[in-house]
Amino acid sequence: MIKVEHKDNVAIITLDRANRRNALGSAMVEDLERRFAELDRETSIGAIVLTGTQPSFCAGSDLKELGTMNLAEMAEHEAITAAIARKITFLNTPVIAAVEGHAFGGGFILACSCDLIVTSAAARWNLAEVPNGWLPPWGLQALASRVGPVVAKRLTFGHELLSGADVFRLGLADYVIDEGKSLEEAIRIASLIANMPQPAVASTKQFFAPLVAGASEVLDASANRVFIDNCKHDRAKATLARFGAKA
Repeated sequence: MIKVEHKDNVAIITLDRANRRNALGSAMVEDLERRFAELDRETSIGAIVLTGTQPSFCAGSDLKELGTMNLAEMAEHEAITAAIARKITFLNTPVIAAVEGHAFGGGFILACSCDLIVTSAAARWNLAEVPNGWLPPWGLQALASRVGPVVAKRLTFGHELLSGADVFRLGLADYVIDEGKSLEEAIRIASLIANMPQPAVASTKQFFAPLVAGASEVLDASANRVFIDNCKHDRAKATLARFGAKA
């Protein structure tokens, strides 16, 4: 479910579950953490690009898998995913998201957790959690770090389906490119950074990490508790019931 390729001193991680729109199942999340850690230790790698097999970057949590869990198990799964996303900020190696297709829910936030975002203008971005009946259970600090709390709140309501061009204008994405070109552009940018002195690049990440991360661990824990409480209410129960979730 995860592919890793090397292009000179750039590593490319591809989420590879096209039949599930690269949804974040437990096995994929655990493998993603392992791949990040391995690549961060490789001195020959100066930057990492994170992308997804078409038709999506990532459609968020795997609701079919969540449908086999009770609420406590769902909370644990989302907490593990949250911790892995937070770790991206603390890697020494920059991570650049290359977004095509869909960046929904947890996929939206996973991209936000990367150091840089390259999106195609035609990509579709949305946080669907509130319409489903619950607060996103992690990553809202990463979103707010990019766009500020007021715009982060607007995006969290999830009432707008945004294009890559839209999220670039909002300051969420760092670069916008023609459809089908985001990976190529992300690799180009990654190569520029990878060829800089690695100690200086790592020091830049380390310096800004506490400013970007803020109170993310505390906020993720709080959001997870609210998520579980929200899932006990009627709208959320109806959503979860469609996937067979056990309340």
